[in-house]
Amino acid sequence: MGCNHSTIDDVKPARRVAGGSSIAAPMTKHEIHTRIESINETRSATFGGVTVRYAYLSQRGYYPDDAHKPNQDAFVAQHNFANRSTDAFFGVFDGHGNDGDKCAQFVRDNLPKILAEGIAKARGEVLPDAGEQPVEVSSSGLSKESTHEIIRSSHNECNRQMRTSPDLDDSLSGTTSISVYLHGHRNRITISNVGDSRAVVGRLPTINTNSEISKEDGRNAIMLSRGAASSSLSTSASTKLKAYALSRDQTPHRRDERVRIRKTGARILSLDQIEGLEPIDKDDAEHDEESWLSGARKGGEKSAESGGEMILGEEIDEGGDPPRVWHPHGDYPGTAFTRSIGDAVAEELGVISDPEMITRNLTPEDKIIVLASDGVFEFLTNQSVIDICAKFADPLEACRAVVAESYELWLQYELRTDDITMICIFIDDVDLDKALRASASSLVGFNKSRKSTAEVDDELATDPARPLRTNMSAEKSRALLKTKASSSSMDSSNGVSEDDFEIETLYHDKTAEEKLRIDDAIRGHLIFQNITDFQRELIYKVLVPTKVTKGEWVIRQGTHGDHFYIVDEGLFEVRILSENATDQDDATGGDCVHIYEGSRETNSHPSFGELALKYSAPRAASIIARTDGHLWALHRYAFKKIIADGRDRRDSNEQ
Repeated sequence: MGCNHSTIDDVKPARRVAGGSSIAAPMTKHEIHTRIESINETRSATFGGVTVRYAYLSQRGYYPDDAHKPNQDAFVAQHNFANRSTDAFFGVFDGHGNDGDKCAQFVRDNLPKILAEGIAKARGEVLPDAGEQPVEVSSSGLSKESTHEIIRSSHNECNRQMRTSPDLDDSLSGTTSISVYLHGHRNRITISNVGDSRAVVGRLPTINTNSEISKEDGRNAIMLSRGAASSSLSTSASTKLKAYALSRDQTPHRRDERVRIRKTGARILSLDQIEGLEPIDKDDAEHDEESWLSGARKGGEKSAESGGEMILGEEIDEGGDPPRVWHPHGDYPGTAFTRSIGDAVAEELGVISDPEMITRNLTPEDKIIVLASDGVFEFLTNQSVIDICAKFADPLEACRAVVAESYELWLQYELRTDDITMICIFIDDVDLDKALRASASSLVGFNKSRKSTAEVDDELATDPARPLRTNMSAEKSRALLKTKASSSSMDSSNGVSEDDFEIETLYHDKTAEEKLRIDDAIRGHLIFQNITDFQRELIYKVLVPTKVTKGEWVIRQGTHGDHFYIVDEGLFEVRILSENATDQDDATGGDCVHIYEGSRETNSHPSFGELALKYSAPRAASIIARTDGHLWALHRYAFKKIIADGRDRRDSNEQ
């Protein structure tokens, strides 16, 4: 089954602000929720030897200049795939360009069908008519190599069919594709990736990393994990899950992709380089080629991909300006990815639809699989996503939390948000005996060296991905400088310098229950991931309990604030002023683009304002209490002092 993009809200009367510009009326809570499409409730299923619970959620992006832009993401979850009750197919597709939504929906509707037909043909079968019962088989089925070839040709055939579709124009539009083909009778998955959407697995510590998984080890792992993780991943097991990449982003950040693209004559430059705002290193291409050849001579393809200095790396993308693919004689198409389905103009420059694939067996250590569009991973690491998911017993709640966190980070760093889509699969049980009954060559099914699953995961974890965004975009920074705030808020600085700041004045004792709520709120944040137990206890002490009344401004856009906030209870609106407007022109604070909802009953404790822990900068949005509520406030000076004291303590222990 597939899902259409989110329904577009009814057009509301526009209101005017200073200068005569027209902006959409603020969204209500209901309207905000209509931008979210998800499964009604988590679905449970057993595919051969694999028992899972899964959910999906997609949130339409916020674009100030196009309030009703359709969601360009699509997704699919199919049971009984290719006439096998033991098989399933999950996919996320992230469209781009004027017809990006149509491209994503085209792939959603056609790729699974083309792939299923190809698999059936390879088996010498014909797919049954709708309504006929799928077949349950115990045979080993197709080899890994045959499966990969069918998947590759299916993606290319889908690309060819899109090219001739009368319903869309894919000359400058297309879509990414990340999918999981689950072969349940062998406990095996095949991940296929085209573009920069991503697949990640969260695993418990591997029991045996030096040999193939034995039957006894597998049974022990099942016994160890059933009580801790199957019923609820929010227990202590959540702290043990480690994230491993199941795909590699295909972007110009990868040297192997740059070398391949440049062989077509294409240029690889950022937008600032195209516009002359950043210098162009004419030795980039030669350096890449030399590094590629050197790496290939020394260590094969793997070394060639990752060896040497990465010139087009993190510095270019700090503010959201990644390297892109350009025609040698024109400033187009400017794709920030090196593979896609569609994008006919870019195809002649090497932007192809060939997927990269891996096949591996699921083991009892595998607990969570996430498929998501790049809207999730722009500001969140793989580990952060798995950490957030592991806090919940329900994959639908995990989807809601990850998508909400991603959306909030987009609002902090950008003037807009991307469409954000995610499928979360909780693996409750893996019957190892089924895999052991399969052919010996299928135990790992990744390559001819028969490496263990853990060794394969370690390789995947070290593969380079695109850099994590850590700074505001240039557009966002310029907009904040233009924003004028006429009033203050409870977040405003009290004028105390960092040197005069006394952390002891903030100490508040917390109960064990309060500490648990706080810990639950900060666990998924990258900024808190490496703190020690000593630092964590200090953070508990300096978090200031803050009661808020309905209508109170917690943060005012354009002002400099010093606090990071955790929502303990209550509803808080996120509002953004239009460009050049002030809160005198618009006393509402601008468009309501999001609502934080904190609840002790549902264990939901979102947070906001984390940039204030790094530096003092104008606030990117206003936060207004919609109801009475309760917050925990962490001051930047207190946080910096705790981190510094932790380093001093660690250094003294090492001496």
